Amino acid sequence: MNNDLHFELAYPNQSLSDFVYCFSSLQNFSNQEQAVIIPNGKIDLIFSTTDENDFKIALLGLETRPKYVKAEVNSFYAVSFHPLAIEYLFAEPIAELIDTGKILPPGFWDFNIADLNDFQAFCIKITAKIHSILPQKIDERKRKLFQLIFASNGEISISELAQKILWSQRQINRYFKQQFGLSLKSYCKILRFQASLAHIKNGELYPKLNFTDQSHFIKEIKQFAGVSPKELHKNKNDRFLQFLAYKDA
Repeated sequence: MNNDLHFELAYPNQSLSDFVYCFSSLQNFSNQEQAVIIPNGKIDLIFSTTDENDFKIALLGLETRPKYVKAEVNSFYAVSFHPLAIEYLFAEPIAELIDTGKILPPGFWDFNIADLNDFQAFCIKITAKIHSILPQKIDERKRKLFQLIFASNGEISISELAQKILWSQRQINRYFKQQFGLSLKSYCKILRFQASLAHIKNGELYPKLNFTDQSHFIKEIKQFAGVSPKELHKNKNDRFLQFLAYKDA
């Protein structure tokens, strides 16, 4: 791994916790080889620069498979959003962005290359921006829907969700398909995979969550990471970037 690679992570205040998962910074990324991004159930807004000092802002949709990254970007700041944020902050679905993304116009949310000089200042500025555009009224069914899904690491049935939030199974599935481009079941599988990463990082290479058996566990880890739990645990060359968040664990 590139020894100059520098990663920072910060979490939002409680007032934004339903919408923002975290803020992150990755510096000197362009020398990293064979980097892999694996699904985490979040939507990322990326503010990046290249070695040539080109500045871009991109919105990345949900990932459903491992993405092998060619590091054209040198450094970036990112906001990882929970899906609830899409409707209320971006005002349009991201169903077409499954496993891909789109470049946003220059000056989006009034950010420019100068905002990438200080991570703490960036977090303060974007927190204020999100607060300024967040509507006062939120559909409480949707808020509770995601709270229940996250609390269970995706291990909750759609019938139980429908009963608890008083929203039909058909409406829930239609909401997921139209807004995010995948079914609730598929999204919950991603959350269960993500919840398994901490166990795998600690060398617990067997199902700790509600997998049918060891074979099912291995198959699902391979689906989302592209490798077996054993290989994921080894994390050769530190290529699985999400494991950066577990460095101090």
